[in-house]
Amino acid sequence: MLYQAIVFLPLLGAAVAGLLSVRQQHWPAEIVTVVGVCASFLLSCFAFYHVALLHNPVTLDVARWINSADFVANWSFRFDTLTAVMLIVVTSVSSCVHIYSIGYMHHDKARARFMSYLSLFTFSMLMLVTSDNLLQLFFGWEGVGVASYLLIGFWYHKPSAHKAAMKAFIVNRVGDFGFALGIFVIFYLFGSIEFDDIFSNASDFSNTSIVFLGFELPALEVAAILLFIGAMGKSAQLGLHTWLPDAMEGPTPVSALIHAATMVTAGVFLVCRLSPVIEYAPFALDVITVVGALTAIFAATIGMTQFDIKRVIAYSTCSQLGYMFFAAGVSAYPAAMFHLTTHAFFKALLFLGAGSVIHALSDEQDLRNMGGIWRKIPITYSLMWIGSLALAGFPFFAGYYSKDMILEAAWASHSFTGQMAFWLGCAAALLTAFYSWRLLIMAFHGKPRCSAEVFEHVHESPPIMILPLIPLAFGAIFAGWFGYQSFVGYDMSYFWGDSLFILPEHHAMEEAHHVAEWVKRLPVILAASGVGLAIIAYLIIPSLPARVVSMARPIHTLFFNKWFFDELYDLLFVRASVRFGRFLWVKGDKQTIDAFGPDGLSGLVLNGSNKLSKLQSGYVYHYAFAMMIGVVMLLSWYFSGFGR
Repeated sequence: MLYQAIVFLPLLGAAVAGLLSVRQQHWPAEIVTVVGVCASFLLSCFAFYHVALLHNPVTLDVARWINSADFVANWSFRFDTLTAVMLIVVTSVSSCVHIYSIGYMHHDKARARFMSYLSLFTFSMLMLVTSDNLLQLFFGWEGVGVASYLLIGFWYHKPSAHKAAMKAFIVNRVGDFGFALGIFVIFYLFGSIEFDDIFSNASDFSNTSIVFLGFELPALEVAAILLFIGAMGKSAQLGLHTWLPDAMEGPTPVSALIHAATMVTAGVFLVCRLSPVIEYAPFALDVITVVGALTAIFAATIGMTQFDIKRVIAYSTCSQLGYMFFAAGVSAYPAAMFHLTTHAFFKALLFLGAGSVIHALSDEQDLRNMGGIWRKIPITYSLMWIGSLALAGFPFFAGYYSKDMILEAAWASHSFTGQMAFWLGCAAALLTAFYSWRLLIMAFHGKPRCSAEVFEHVHESPPIMILPLIPLAFGAIFAGWFGYQSFVGYDMSYFWGDSLFILPEHHAMEEAHHVAEWVKRLPVILAASGVGLAIIAYLIIPSLPARVVSMARPIHTLFFNKWFFDELYDLLFVRASVRFGRFLWVKGDKQTIDAFGPDGLSGLVLNGSNKLSKLQSGYVYHYAFAMMIGVVMLLSWYFSGFGR
């Protein structure tokens, strides 16, 4: 029962809070949801100790779900080391976000509904990471999508919010279509969607071909790439990334929950969970590596030009997810999961810290309207420093251990795609440090650029918002040091057990510990250089950025406009869809269906009934005259012979 409670306590909290929201009972809803998620976190700690540290994996069958002919799918929970790590990450960050939301959403009139959505999101993510088959995983996958739609569009009275929610939902459906096709291919090959059946027989299909889109292709390559397309949508990889920055329209706690440890990491978890299949698909691994590396540098170039404080951090998330994917692409799944874990803490810290800045500046999010506030909110300032140091990969902070291990593994793979990922990852490390300190300097240093009235009222956030940041800060400092040996060190094979699978010929993780010294030092040097450039450009010579922009206007325009992906998609897909929809509406609906249906037949009946209704005048002599005419017509019909 303890294991089931981990998953269902947030669902119970969501249901109770949803009922309480009907009567606007906010405080009880906050208590119920926070208690449910925090209890889930404590039980997750027990599960981590029992499953990951004592190496006692557990599989629990809850109920029969689908039984149709030879197809059987059960509700069952899989608790292995991979699941246990995800449980700690999801429930710890979610607990901090729930507590933080009590203070951040204090003045909102629908905060009970908001807390219900948060817990529903957490339940869906827990259902995803504990699934024992692809169908149950898909259920949690779609549940996360629905909950994210509700959270991003929570302030539905804002047009930008409901448009962002729709965009996130639709873009994710594109990826989910590929995911669904991948599940179909897996079932076609293995005759099962149970992980144990798939993993134990994956090697038998390494040389099997399948006809797909008229071509005979390697079966596992097709399945792996289709499943990765689903991961691309959820984890906002290049091409399906456009929903991520717009998701900032939701409240800041939503940004922390979606972009730190839950929704966007679902794709990384999926690739790692399916490592026994993907390992036999070398081309798919190359695709994952290339897409991840391009995403890392692509998002970093955009992040250094944005001015919305939340969007800068959002593009940072997109970039860091690229690191995780190219780590998985070179078969360094432990490094990918290690960075997923450390990233969850420092990115949640940065988002919630940004929320504290926004709260202090009366809902201001534009970096150009900030500055000069570090003395007024010293706690938030210190915590943002910790998160930024971890993000930039400075020594002895969490990001240093995990990000550098990814780069070392990419170099140690000795493949073309791995080398490409290494150099693009190093360039992204430079840009990451640059835009992290650009954010810090523009937000906290220099002269105040907000109005005098706003600056006068700048104040530290209440304790209910500051306290959840403390454990996240500890995670941002110590998670890398604490987890290094178990996650990616010499104990990793024992720690991960059978939850991750790497073919013997894929040796990037082992050789990553023996790379040349310059490979280990280069990312740190680049991070320090990025910080130095930001200090020079935004603190010492504040006029320098404007001069650089004027000198490289086309490049800045490209980066600032997000490489024009939105405009390109609007031209290729959105406008064509709108034109096609308008054609169906005007020609099909109005001029065909309505013209011959409601406006045709029903219009004729309506006109006829209107004319007949005029006979109902209410005068007796009119009715007598009508009766006389009726009798005459009846007699005429009878005597004419037609009635005989």
